[in-house]
Amino acid sequence: MLGALRRKVAIGGSSASVLGKAIRPGISASRVSVNVGEEILLLQPRGIAHVRNFSHLILPGCSVGLAKTRDVFSSIQSETIMQKSCRAFSSGGGDLVDVVVPFMGESISDGTLATFLKKPGDSVAADEPIAQIETDKVTIDVVSPQAGVIQEYVAKEGDTVEAGAKIAVISKSGEGVAPAAPAEKKSEKAASKPSPPAESVKEDKPKAKVEASPAAEKPKPRSSPPPKQTATEPVLPPKERERRVPMTRLRKRVATRLKDSQNTFAMLTTFNEVDMTNLMKLRSDYKDAFVEKHGVKLGFMSGFVKAAVSALQHQPIVNAVIDGDDIIYRDYVDISIAVGTPKGLVVPVVRDADKMNFAEIEKTINNLAKKANDGTISIDEMAGGSFTISNGGVYGSLLSTPIINPPQSAILGMHSIVSRPMVVGGNVLPRPMMYIALTYDHRLIDGREAVFFLRRIKDVVEDPRRLLLDV
Repeated sequence: MLGALRRKVAIGGSSASVLGKAIRPGISASRVSVNVGEEILLLQPRGIAHVRNFSHLILPGCSVGLAKTRDVFSSIQSETIMQKSCRAFSSGGGDLVDVVVPFMGESISDGTLATFLKKPGDSVAADEPIAQIETDKVTIDVVSPQAGVIQEYVAKEGDTVEAGAKIAVISKSGEGVAPAAPAEKKSEKAASKPSPPAESVKEDKPKAKVEASPAAEKPKPRSSPPPKQTATEPVLPPKERERRVPMTRLRKRVATRLKDSQNTFAMLTTFNEVDMTNLMKLRSDYKDAFVEKHGVKLGFMSGFVKAAVSALQHQPIVNAVIDGDDIIYRDYVDISIAVGTPKGLVVPVVRDADKMNFAEIEKTINNLAKKANDGTISIDEMAGGSFTISNGGVYGSLLSTPIINPPQSAILGMHSIVSRPMVVGGNVLPRPMMYIALTYDHRLIDGREAVFFLRRIKDVVEDPRRLLLDV
């Protein structure tokens, strides 16, 4: 019967005539068509025309899917076509799901595949992270689109991948996953077998050198230069005590931006010192009531942010930036807060800080710092910013010259609080003092504006009542 059916299909017989003779009554046409299709593909591996006519005449319900296959037949070999067609007919398709790199942000085109969180053969749930991609700013999780078993990874750790790139294949049924591991083990064993001859060759060479060395070393005992040379040559640590580790994307990005900042700006730093007595007393007097009402501790950062906002309003040129031959004045105040994390330095932004009170600033800073340390901070939360505050005092820094965070024009550096003798009212008294530093772009900001800016911060921090009276 299959031979007759094959002849009918080969001469282009109508589907009605073929089905009328080949299909038994009581059996659905779609099921028989699929079964007959499999027989024809298996019995006629050389007849690509048979498959084409068969898909066009016998399976009108599948003509759309098979028409796409028919377009590809002309560009690939018949054996590959037969194998793919058999798989499509037998499995029905849809068992394998591709895992692709998600969208990483407007300003990020690619990232580095840092690590795989799962291994081939592991079961994963829908939306479960299976890999992490490091970008210039954040680390992004790649999640599984569906539940299943990881069949294979098509990318390697350390590869540079773009958004939409395929990195893994997941089998929803888990079929075809187990054979992958033995193949790797076999290849490893096969690769390890030829190693002994190489080692024996290497062992033979040193022996030959050792055998030849006595003859060569016999006339040398009389000469004494070797000890003198070893005494003058520097003794370097062996290479075995050194480790070479590739830089992360975040570290490379930070390095590039800092060097670009150094090469672009005419940076100059001015310093001042602040008596922290009144701000510390304010914090001590109201810390309990502040926590009870707002649910967050009162720190020093909110006081310095408010002081920076006031200084930027008094000196708007510090909040501006050079763009080509123009100066862009910003009528908003977005304060960037430098946060050190185990993976590197990130700078989240407190939006519209000029419209916030102390409690709102403290809550925003705590939330952003927690996200930064957990690695869950988004790119949008770090984009922009018109002025930066860096608090090196939390690490014990006494004095520093911070580097401008482009495309800004200035950065304020806070430092540790140290009790020092100060002259107050003609008397020498111990006072909690902090050095503050302002690094600014001298192309845009003159020394006069920079000193006035830093002086305003000093006045507000030393007497926070100025904020209430706007004086």
